[in-house]
Amino acid sequence: MPDDRRIAHIDMDAFFASCELSQYPELRGEAMVVAGRRSDAPRTNPDGTREFSRLRDYVGRGVLTTATYEARALGVHSGMPAMKAARLAPDAILLPVNFDLYRSYSRLFKDAVRSISSNIEDVGIDEVYADVSHTDGDSEAIARKLKAAVFEATNLTCSVGIAPNKLLAKLCSDMQKPDGITILKLEDVRSKIWPMAASKINGVGPKAAARLASLGITTIGEIASRDESWLVEHFGRSYGAWLRRVSHGLDDRPVVTYSEPVSMSRETTFERDLHAVRHRQELGAAFTRLCEQVALDLQRKGYLARKIGIKLRFNDFKTVTRDVTLSEPIADAKALRRAATECLKRVELVKSIRLLGVKAGNLQPVGEASDKESPQFTLDF
Repeated sequence: MPDDRRIAHIDMDAFFASCELSQYPELRGEAMVVAGRRSDAPRTNPDGTREFSRLRDYVGRGVLTTATYEARALGVHSGMPAMKAARLAPDAILLPVNFDLYRSYSRLFKDAVRSISSNIEDVGIDEVYADVSHTDGDSEAIARKLKAAVFEATNLTCSVGIAPNKLLAKLCSDMQKPDGITILKLEDVRSKIWPMAASKINGVGPKAAARLASLGITTIGEIASRDESWLVEHFGRSYGAWLRRVSHGLDDRPVVTYSEPVSMSRETTFERDLHAVRHRQELGAAFTRLCEQVALDLQRKGYLARKIGIKLRFNDFKTVTRDVTLSEPIADAKALRRAATECLKRVELVKSIRLLGVKAGNLQPVGEASDKESPQFTLDF
């Protein structure tokens, strides 16, 4: 890896909430969440003022898409079941999800980053990596240019981390949120990265973090202090070796500017095992959230999916997958959830679930979609 490599991670601040605040500036400084349905849209009075729904009025199984920093201070966060959030912050403003708005701002954000560096990797609706190794200026100046370009295009703020690789860039972009800049060098790993929680590493999920904690390891530095042989013994050859590398800030992954996707998927590992009956509401909310995320990924990248699948890992670590093939490709969240539910019906749900995933495959660009009637299901085992 070249010594002069500089990778930027640009992450929009509370992106969905910020997009909504651009439409409703009177809500700035208020506790606000996005989770509602169209019926939760603001109502405009004859005098031009607007009335907003409150989180206490929410009824359903949805999850929070986002929350303002003021709402987060009350204990709510993205991915939390809305009914649980309503108990914590009943007076928070409730707005419906507006994916068209978010996609529009996402395009503006990414075009702004491209105006500074054309070598970018799209990793989400609100974040990108950019290789700025050959961009004029020192890292601080480049970060300020990136932030200025994004703000000029969107009137929204972002946080920027610049480091020798993608791993460190992503870690440091979160250090001074919101609206921050963090510059990191490899020699800073010991002082700035090692004190961080192990779970901050992208790839150390709740289960791995819990396993590390059971072994007395809670920080990245404590991972780094262990021999690779010890990590391999406890976590397997591949994952153990990877933990050793990343704990020392090593990552040689390139910034990938484009690759044709084969599939798109989202999955979540629960902090505690969930039972299909006793935790039906929580599982249903997570299932809906995953379907919405996959649908958003498809729409953002301009693809339709003909095959929808699910993945379940139970408390005994047995993993089960099911697929359904459609005669008409889809990218809509509701249609995707219906197809995924067909798959779910073919799984015996008697054991508790530790991981849930939703996958869209057999992708085709939107322009190549054929006009057909309503989708028909073909079951694939």
